[in-house]
Amino acid sequence: MPRYTKTAMLLHWLVALLIIATFFLGLSMVAIPGFSPTKLKYFSWHKWMGVTVLLLAVLRVLWRVTHRPPPKLVSIPDWQHKIAEGMHVLLYLLIFAVPLSGYLYSYAAGVPVVYLGLWQMPAPFAPDPELKAALKTVHYVLTMTMAASVVAHALAALKHHFIDRDVTLKRMLPL
Repeated sequence: MPRYTKTAMLLHWLVALLIIATFFLGLSMVAIPGFSPTKLKYFSWHKWMGVTVLLLAVLRVLWRVTHRPPPKLVSIPDWQHKIAEGMHVLLYLLIFAVPLSGYLYSYAAGVPVVYLGLWQMPAPFAPDPELKAALKTVHYVLTMTMAASVVAHALAALKHHFIDRDVTLKRMLPL
């Protein structure tokens, strides 16, 4: 059975786990009323995780363009391959768009992103209340689109594994 490379698997699962953790941390932090040390700490962690996702996404794309994935499974109909390809394109776009929109939202709000509390990321523009409101909405919509896409992606993998009983999921599992 042709499988993805160990590096591709590592990057896939690291990014997936970070996206899920960042999503739930984001939900937790916005549910905390007012400003508190805990809320501010969660916001910092959320930003650090987002920047890390972005950095890993760059590595993932570089790996993907320099290493061919395993061939398509001939047992899967072409229409399913087309849907899977479209979903992968959407997920790759969102893996970049969600953290970038959060980064821009943070600067529009006048709050710098200080990666790991050590490196202040460059400010692309001055604080802007109107842009802040727009970017907040963009970040939210992109995040919810990513959440729905991740769930659909996971359900499709589980469908292939448990219903179709093919090797789609096994090719990405590091077992």
